[in-house]
Amino acid sequence: MTETATARRSRITPEREAELYEAVLDLLREVGYDALTMDAVAARTRSSKATLYRQWGGKAELVAKAVRHNKPGSMLEGVDTGTLKGDLHALTRRSDDCEMEQNSALMRGLAMAMHANPDLLKAFREHLVEPEMVMFRAVLQRAIDRGEVRADNPAIDYVVHMMIGAFAARTLIDDQPPTQTFLLSYIDAVVLPALGVHTGRTSSAG
Repeated sequence: MTETATARRSRITPEREAELYEAVLDLLREVGYDALTMDAVAARTRSSKATLYRQWGGKAELVAKAVRHNKPGSMLEGVDTGTLKGDLHALTRRSDDCEMEQNSALMRGLAMAMHANPDLLKAFREHLVEPEMVMFRAVLQRAIDRGEVRADNPAIDYVVHMMIGAFAARTLIDDQPPTQTFLLSYIDAVVLPALGVHTGRTSSAG
């Protein structure tokens, strides 16, 4: 099954795939999920609809993978700074403030669409939520192995909830988009203390 999926994906180059994802995100921002059609994607990207369906199966999977591709912050594979604080800060710095504002608006629209589209919710869980949970767990496991975090700390299961919650609540509560400064402060003030990690903010050596 994996070999079949790989064979399907190999028909499109990574560069072409990135172009398609960018076009999908542009259309999403213009018309929203419900009004986005595979016909519109095919026209915008000069592709055949058959190719799009063969590659992605349908709109929900295409949109979920486009959002996933656009989230540099979710790509934790190359992040290993030696400390949990360094890893979470590096993750946050992978998106600048402009990208965060755009992604926040996009995700608000998609969150509403998921309530009425079970297939979109399923695709997001499969292609975004579950891979992100796996990567966060790997980062946290390294922190546990280093002795930074206790393995029985109950906050471990809620780190992703905390991070997503801060990103989403910034606009709801403060009427401002999430920014690097806000999220870095949130990590130091909320996430790391919940995990029992000292941020070093109060220490003043020399």
